[in-house]
Amino acid sequence: MTLDSISILRQYWGFESFRPLQEEIIQSVISGKDTLALLPTGGGKSICFQVPALMMEGICIVVTPLIALMKDQVAHLRKNGIQAVAIYSGMKKREVDITLDNCVYGKIKFLYLSPERLYSDLVRERIRFMNVNLFAIDEAHCISQWGYDFRPPYLELAKLKELHPKIPFLALTATATERVITDIQQKLNFPKENVFVKSFLRDNLAYMAIEEEDKMGRMVRIIHKLGGSGIVYVRNRRETQEIARILINNGIASDYYHAGLSGQERDQKQDAWMTNAIRVIVATNAFGMGIDKPDVRFVIHLDLPDSLEAYYQEAGRAGRDGKKAYPVILYQENDKKKLVDTLQASFPDIPFIQQTYHYLCNHFQVPYGAGEGLTLDFDVVTFAKKYQLPLIPVMNAMKFLERDGWLTLSEAVTIPSRFKFEIDSTELYKIQVQYAKYDKLIKAILRTYGGVFENYILINEYEFANKLGIPYGRVVELLKSLEALEIASYLPSTDSPQLTFLQNRVDYKHLYIDHIFIRDRHRVKEGEVNGMIDYIEKAHCRSQSLLLYFGEKNAGFCQVCDLCLIRLHKENQRAQIKEEIKSSLLAAPKRLHDLVESLTLGTEKRRIEIIRDLLDAEVIRLEENLYSWNTLF
Repeated sequence: MTLDSISILRQYWGFESFRPLQEEIIQSVISGKDTLALLPTGGGKSICFQVPALMMEGICIVVTPLIALMKDQVAHLRKNGIQAVAIYSGMKKREVDITLDNCVYGKIKFLYLSPERLYSDLVRERIRFMNVNLFAIDEAHCISQWGYDFRPPYLELAKLKELHPKIPFLALTATATERVITDIQQKLNFPKENVFVKSFLRDNLAYMAIEEEDKMGRMVRIIHKLGGSGIVYVRNRRETQEIARILINNGIASDYYHAGLSGQERDQKQDAWMTNAIRVIVATNAFGMGIDKPDVRFVIHLDLPDSLEAYYQEAGRAGRDGKKAYPVILYQENDKKKLVDTLQASFPDIPFIQQTYHYLCNHFQVPYGAGEGLTLDFDVVTFAKKYQLPLIPVMNAMKFLERDGWLTLSEAVTIPSRFKFEIDSTELYKIQVQYAKYDKLIKAILRTYGGVFENYILINEYEFANKLGIPYGRVVELLKSLEALEIASYLPSTDSPQLTFLQNRVDYKHLYIDHIFIRDRHRVKEGEVNGMIDYIEKAHCRSQSLLLYFGEKNAGFCQVCDLCLIRLHKENQRAQIKEEIKSSLLAAPKRLHDLVESLTLGTEKRRIEIIRDLLDAEVIRLEENLYSWNTLF
């Protein structure tokens, strides 16, 4: 590896050496090869594109569906003195335009994009004029319809190569089966196979799946016993609050987290957990992506995950410091039925999907023949209640509408308020003289932020309210007035998911839905559900079962999961019972009843089972109803 890569790693991240496979992946990218890298959760995927991008002239374009992770990485890069920007759902056209200009003409090194943005001709055309050095595709399993988290906008990624044919793809993911690995490379048009796979083995994780009628009591006992911080995953928002309350009542500092909270609330709760102000966060699966907390000692699932891919990702948030940690599933027999029922609800029929589209257009009052490019805040729960529709089928209907190119729906994430002056400094001074009520606010903005005439800047209305000694509402009123006068652009904060119509409204009866894809997707999901149930019911070793699922065929027993511990206990007990039998029979031959009664370990059934095994192996003999030890052994 060149000294450049090591010096970059040391300068920006403070590490003296790379983790396993990082060097090889970076070298592959530097040599211009399309590359697929599979690194487990916490394996350092971002380093694999950030280091080579800094080694080369030009800009790295990073595609990720996780807006929260995108914002977090941009903030970290900027903190380290690296110029990075992001474009995601919720930004206005003018804001996007300025950001893209900076990428074409400025010194930006990283442009983060949500995949939905690649539907835009504006974005694709500007990328054509950028000096791109690498396309990094995070969560690359989303491109495969055989993957557990297929995202239709990822199908647009291959078009990036049309813009810059010689620039390599680096596709990254933490979870992919053999079929998905092949599909990712085909969808991205790799000229030849080029895959780096780090073993999915996490040998410090003691996986457990325990059938338990009293989930709450068992959960509390586990948390008290293990100590340290952890995550409890549940399926719905209501349960997050209920479980957090139970933990608090049992003396465990806890809080709840779900996508329905405001951005400020989510940030506060996450920070409290990250800094160990609370021990346990009870959350839906909206929590955890991109969070790197090393000292998580346990991850408890109170509901069965939808797939082993999802479970591996969520369980993998435990033990990133390399120390022993415990991913635990607590389940009841009825949970398997719930999983199957959810599967069926996830595949609504074609008329229901068409009807959902019709209601969406009515909900936003979109006229026939109009609506293309329209982006709006969207609350799926409110929508489903308004039209008395079942929530799970509605959410999945929208995924199929997205796949067929009718709309896109971004994740819920807080987008801060943004502000930009639309007139030059001379004209602005005239406004300050003419309108005294704006003067103090304008001065405060100019003193606080640079570049506010050229770019949108992130602003905090509460901060200005404190500085100026006026109410928050008055600050917002003044900012809106500046926009009404066309002096400035003001984009208030939002934390709602963003729905974008990609085509003009059509009559729902003529709406095309790919029923073949839905059928194939149903088969994929059915296989995932069966894989999850087999993991619970049929595994001989939890870790081995996961590794086999991901194609590692030579995996041995981990010796630390619940099944391995049970097996080891039985093996140790068997050896001890065998020694007891030997001692008893060497003292004197015995009838079966007397021999069984002379033993102290195991149940009667277990003792008889071992006696029969020893008899079959001729380790003991049976003559005239008396058992004796074969002295050859």
